[in-house]
Amino acid sequence: MYIELGEVQEQFAQIIWENEPVPSGELVKIAGESLGWKKSTTYTVLRKLCDKGLFQNVDGVVTSLISKTEFDSTKSKKFVDENFAGSLPSFIAAFVGRKKLTGDEADEIQKMIDDFRNSSERE
Repeated sequence: MYIELGEVQEQFAQIIWENEPVPSGELVKIAGESLGWKKSTTYTVLRKLCDKGLFQNVDGVVTSLISKTEFDSTKSKKFVDENFAGSLPSFIAAFVGRKKLTGDEADEIQKMIDDFRNSSERE
C-alpha cells in the first residue's frame, strides 16, 4: 500500500520513526524544536498521518503502523514502476550509468542477488 506524503509530512514521519514509541506531548516538544511547529500544527499533521494509516495515537502514545523500511520499500517500488516500467535492471543501468560503483557497492549488490537466488532455490 503506497502512502504519498509531502516533504514536511515526511520530515515529521521521520521524527516519529526515530523516536517511537513517543508520547504525544514529547512529540509536540520535538516538532517545536526541529520544525518550529506549534502544538496545534503538530496535532493536525499527526492526525492526517494517522488518517492515512501510517501512525496511530493510542492513549497519548504515538507508534507506527507502517515501518520506515516498509514505507521506503513501497516508495522505491512506485518510483521504479513509474519511471522504469517496473524494470529493476533498467533502473540499475540508469543509476550505474551516472555513478561509478565502488568495489564494496558492487560486492553488496552481488551479495543481495546471491541471497535472493539462494532463498528462491529453497522455496
